[in-house]
Amino acid sequence: MSVEPPSTPGPEVGPSAPGGTGASARPGVSRRGLLGAAGAAGVVGVGAGLVAGRQLGGPGSAVAEPAPAPDRYPFLGEHQAGIVTPAQDRLHFAAFDMVSSERADLISLLQDWTAAAARMTQGHDAGPFGATSGPYDAPPDDTGEALGLPPARLTLTFGFGPTLFRLAGQDRFGLAARQPAALQRLPHFPGDHLDPQRSDGDLCVQACADDPQVAVHAIRNLARIAMGRASLRWSQLGFGRTSSTSTSQATPRNLFGFKDGTMNLKAEEPDLLDTHVWVRPDGAADRWLAGGSYLVARRINMTIETWDRQPLREQERVIGRTKAEGAPLSGGSEFSQPDFALQGRGAQPLVAPDAHIRLVHPDQNQGAQMLRRGYNFVDGSNGLGRMDAGLFFIAYVSDPRTHYIPMQMKIARGDGMSEYLQHTGSGLFAVPPGVTPGGYLGQPLFAA
Repeated sequence: MSVEPPSTPGPEVGPSAPGGTGASARPGVSRRGLLGAAGAAGVVGVGAGLVAGRQLGGPGSAVAEPAPAPDRYPFLGEHQAGIVTPAQDRLHFAAFDMVSSERADLISLLQDWTAAAARMTQGHDAGPFGATSGPYDAPPDDTGEALGLPPARLTLTFGFGPTLFRLAGQDRFGLAARQPAALQRLPHFPGDHLDPQRSDGDLCVQACADDPQVAVHAIRNLARIAMGRASLRWSQLGFGRTSSTSTSQATPRNLFGFKDGTMNLKAEEPDLLDTHVWVRPDGAADRWLAGGSYLVARRINMTIETWDRQPLREQERVIGRTKAEGAPLSGGSEFSQPDFALQGRGAQPLVAPDAHIRLVHPDQNQGAQMLRRGYNFVDGSNGLGRMDAGLFFIAYVSDPRTHYIPMQMKIARGDGMSEYLQHTGSGLFAVPPGVTPGGYLGQPLFAA
């Protein structure tokens, strides 16, 4: 990432909230910053960029972006990036809790996050001064570990948890009347062993990139910006995407060694996305969520040591696909539709009744589909000398009541793969639509 802002104004925050603090509300350029700029080529352009950036950071300013480039995705748009965007290789997912009870602090935080996210996704530092400039006696407005790194296709996707609207029955920020009916804490499914310290949250941020340091840098700076208004509740690192969100991508493998997400929704299927991913409001409460989605997050530990001792026949029976090609056991290739009625020896179906592929197939779930965006994780080892590893499951759906909860209940009760899994974290978040020029994250939620 660049050490200094570009010579033209970088992305800045939208309208400031009443009582809020703009992202660029910092003292003037220090002598250190001026001397540093004077020693570099193009000093006039850089200085103009700094001044222009500060001017754009105040009330009434707009988010602006440079032209698209192969290593970066636009931050502005109808939908937030990081949903149908081709899945990157790395993940840092974080959930936050508000520590301030002031509505103005929540709005100003979202504005400041908007400004920082717009900058970082385009390869700039989190703040207009950056990691190596600005007032000498104040902390830098970027932490600096991404200096010299490219944008790495970073996307930042934000969501709101149920407790942002109501906590213990209390309307915290005057938003209770706008809590969508579908935005409720996920139920406790059979077999869940949830850790409260790895579950839920008022806000969430999904950072995806092709460089893990870029993703971590983004979450670190958002947490730094949030200080005094929100605190980090939990986070999860992930690697090796476990789904393809574009037809341009090959199907990846999970830690069981099988191809994962073969039948996943793709960015090139707009009609299916409209039906299964994007929210269609059904009343005044969720009108602000039009064009958004619901994010389901589940931390799923895999008992991979037990799995690794199973015969190949048993592994394929549990999944319902071949391990080599990912084809259904009923025949064909990876993308062939399974034939659940086809029988083999002993008049038994070739795809077992408790095979994972059968229980999650749309034909077995009233046509419901989801867009998956999960990642593998390995978080060291546990006290039993086994790897603390598994799948950090992420899915985007238009309504969790129809597109996730019934399916997960069925899986928890009858999926042969559940023997090798334990769900240890859980969360549901409403993901607002994308940011428009001059706006900020979730702005329609706060509209009069």
